Parts: sequence; structure tokens; C-alpha cells
Amino acid sequence: MSDQPENEQPAGDLPAVEDRLVTSQHSITIDEKRVDYTATAGSFVLREEDEEGRAKQKAIIFFVAYTLDGVKDSGKRPLTFSFNGGPGSSSVWLHMGLLGPWRVDLGQEGHLPPPPYQLTENGYSLLDVSDLVFIDPVTTGYSRTVEGEEAKQFHDFQKDIESIAEFIRLYTTREQRWLSPKYLIGESYGTTRSAALSGLLQERHGLYLNGIMLISSILNFQTAVFTPGNDLPYILFLPTYAATAWYHKQLDASLMVDLHQLLAEVEAFAEGEYAAALYRGAQLSPDDRAEIAQKVAHYTGLSPAYVERANLRIEIHRFVKELLREQRRTVGRLDSRLQGVDRDAAGEHYEYDPSYANIQGPYTAGFNDYVRRQLNFESDLPYEILTERVHPWNYEKYQNAYVNVAETLRKSMSINPYLKVFVANGYYDLATPYAATRYTFDHLGIDPSLQENVSMAYYEAGHMMYI
Repeated sequence: MSDQPENEQPAGDLPAVEDRLVTSQHSITIDEKRVDYTATAGSFVLREEDEEGRAKQKAIIFFVAYTLDGVKDSGKRPLTFSFNGGPGSSSVWLHMGLLGPWRVDLGQEGHLPPPPYQLTENGYSLLDVSDLVFIDPVTTGYSRTVEGEEAKQFHDFQKDIESIAEFIRLYTTREQRWLSPKYLIGESYGTTRSAALSGLLQERHGLYLNGIMLISSILNFQTAVFTPGNDLPYILFLPTYAATAWYHKQLDASLMVDLHQLLAEVEAFAEGEYAAALYRGAQLSPDDRAEIAQKVAHYTGLSPAYVERANLRIEIHRFVKELLREQRRTVGRLDSRLQGVDRDAAGEHYEYDPSYANIQGPYTAGFNDYVRRQLNFESDLPYEILTERVHPWNYEKYQNAYVNVAETLRKSMSINPYLKVFVANGYYDLATPYAATRYTFDHLGIDPSLQENVSMAYYEAGHMMYI
């Protein structure tokens, strides 16, 4: 699996880096059936050709792959590539939370247990129906640039897509999986990456996908970036604000009904009266303004005076701080059911996201033990679970515009009408609210004949509904 180009050019006089792979044999039980599989943990060296066709080493991409044993025809066996988002996140969350053969044990309710933490067999793994490959982008996990190359070149929207596409091409080629049904599963910014990859893989490498699974999707950043003049996020976040207030029992008794009944009412208000009021701006009369402020407060659990002072527009970081301020508590961004405690209860921004604090320790400890103890992969590098080292992330391709890869996905589906898309949404997700995702797909512009290729599911959970 270490096909080394004869015309490879190391960076300057630096020695060439080689692929490093460690395989091990395992078995688990899924749906009461024994599943025997091979795990491969290691890294591929990514190379880039110069104008004269010489391959130059650029980066080392770490991955973990699981393949079912005893498969006679791998061309019929599905192959799924998975990654998380950030930018700056490793693939640990989907790997150790949802898809892989072992998962972090957070109990039935998903709350932070006392350390030390535990792993458990994942009876919900996809390994019984698909081989799995978990990819860590450059600077996340154990993935790094080779000596002599700057990491920041990969902290870029386009370069990130190109490097992951090259890894997928390389793995597919070396493992002889070009005839296998192929899928992508991305979460959060990983959904942005997935949609962009659908176009690049198809147009640059001729690699057509069978399906894409988007976990907590964000394809059009206009739906989630709170900037002056962009009223869309205020409208699309409102239903999730209401769900959060409902969960924490901050709404009037008349609204403490079935969650779905409440959300249907709030969605109608957000898309109708509220959107029209924000559109009117300064033309809104004082009486109408007061009425809208009252209704927004009614659905969010905030006070009418606070909504009025916020100019009828509640930004996410204000909401998570304000909802339970009188209790000196904050609510989570990734999962608004969880609560945190700040030193400064009067502040404007929470000190930390309690929903990230809930998972950081268990997943970090779980993977670091698992990769050495079970996968036999040894490295003294820190495994970068979620790093800030990738920032500032370069969006030069979308300079002076909102990042929007929805159009890329539309084009990919038009060219490949067999491409299916599944979207998972959490009602308590304040990072990528479900109404924003629904808005994006309602405006995708795909031909009606392809509409059935898109399916959505909703969960009474947060950004990472699998915890």
C-alpha cells in the first residue's frame, strides 16, 4: 500500500517520509451477529505534482479504516469516508460516537460521567453494512505537514477540500475500491466539506458518489452568520430558541405542550409575522414593534424589554447567556439542553460551552487509549481532538460573500441523478439550527425529479445527537 513515485522530490534536501500502517484483527456483535473485521490505523503521504510532473511530499494524513473480513467481492461492498468539522476538528466524534465499532460510554442520557471514562462496543456501528474510513484533515488528529511545508496552506477552504479528495482517490485506488458503492458522512463543517467534495471528486477525479449523509448541516453560511443587514439567522434560529426555552421550562404554561406542536407554531410565526417585521425595519410602527417584541419574548422565554433593547434580533451568544441568567446559568451551543456556570453572570458572552465540556474529556481519553491499546498505533504526538491552530481559516474563494456550497451539491445531484442525500437535525442544536438547514434545502433549486433523493430526520437532541 506504499506506492512510492520514482520521480518523487522531497522538500529541499529533507529525507522522504513514508506511509505508516498498522493492521489488527477484531470482532464485535451488531444486531446479535458476530462481525469480524480488520482495522488499519496509520497515515498516507500526500504528494503534489509540480509543472514538470515531479511529485513533492506535502502532508501526512492520519486515518483509521475498518474493513469486513471474508468479503469475496469488494466491488459490491459499500465504502464510507467520514470526517468531522470545526474547521480544526479530528474525526473522533463520528468515529467514537456513532459509526465505529467502539464508542465512548456516556450512559443513557449523554451527561458527563466522572473520570476515568469508559468505552463500550457499538452495537449501532455501520460496519455490518459498510466499510469505514475516518479521515483527519491536516493539523487535526495525528495529521501534519511534512518538514519544510507550512501548515497554514492547508487551513484553507479550497486546499482542505483538495487534500481530502486526494486522500479519498488514493485510498480508493490502493485498496481497489473504484467499483464499490461510495459514501461520505460529514458533521457540522464536515457537511460543508462533503458538499464541496461531491463536486470536486466528481469533476476532478471522476469519482461519483452513491450517497452523502449530513449530520447537523451547514451549507449556506448566510443562514448562521449574525452580521448587520443579514436578518436571516434571527428568523431561522428562533424555533431552536423556543425548543431550548421549552426544555428549560422558561415558557408560559400555555406553551408547555408537545414540543412538535410548539415548533410548528413558532415556525409559522418566524416565517410570517416575524420575517415581515424585520423586513420592514424602520417602517415598523411603535405599536407593531411592541407587539412583535412581546411575541418573540413569549416564544423565547426572554423579557419583552430585553427583546426590544436587542432591536427585535436575538443573537445566539446573547441567548445562551440570557435565558437562564437569573439562575446564574448558561445553556450550550452544541446542545442547548446542557447548562454551564460562569464566573460573571452579568456578562455578554458565556465563559465556555457546557455542551463541548460535556464531551471533550471522555472522547479525548477514549481515543488516546483506544488507538494504542486496541489499534496498536503508537505516536508521541498529541492527538489534536479540536484545535484552534487552524485559525484563521482562509475563505479566499468566498471573499466578500457568504460561503455557500449548496449550489455545488445541486450541480452534483444534477450531473449524478443517483446521488442520495440524508440530513440529520437536532432540535436543540444552536450551532446549525434545523430551520436553517431546512431553509437551505428548500432553496437548493434541484429539479423536482430529484427531490425524492433528499431525506431529512429530526431528533430531540443537539448538534451531536448520538451522544
